[in-house]
Amino acid sequence: MARYIAGTQQRYTQRGGVRPFGIATLLAGFSEEGKPVLYQTDPAGTHSEWKAQVIGGQNAKSLREFLEKNWEEGLEEDKAIRIGIQALLEVVDSGAKNMEICVVRPGGAKSIMLEKDVDDIVKAIEAEAEESQTGAAAE
Repeated sequence: MARYIAGTQQRYTQRGGVRPFGIATLLAGFSEEGKPVLYQTDPAGTHSEWKAQVIGGQNAKSLREFLEKNWEEGLEEDKAIRIGIQALLEVVDSGAKNMEICVVRPGGAKSIMLEKDVDDIVKAIEAEAEESQTGAAAE
């Protein structure tokens, strides 16, 4: 699917110099074996597979470095959600109010997290950050 979408984006880029698909896309799902997969496409027609990825914005490079540092093979769902929210907190104002988290599970089951649940994770992350700053200041 990623190859097809990337090819379509690239074909339209070649016609008359226009870029109707002037965006990068992330495609997430599961392989036939039930393993999570993530692909990125861009308007030039390239596609690549990732374990974790961010696109767009001025902070993409630093967020990508954050994901490279914190992502690990076999992450439990709750830890993966937490890492995703931590990355979003770097670029989203007002915490959980401006976030929508969708969790996709094998078999196509997906659920949108309630704002309250996202807010609980945001508060825990912020409390840990405050603790580490307080601890560092005390040393």
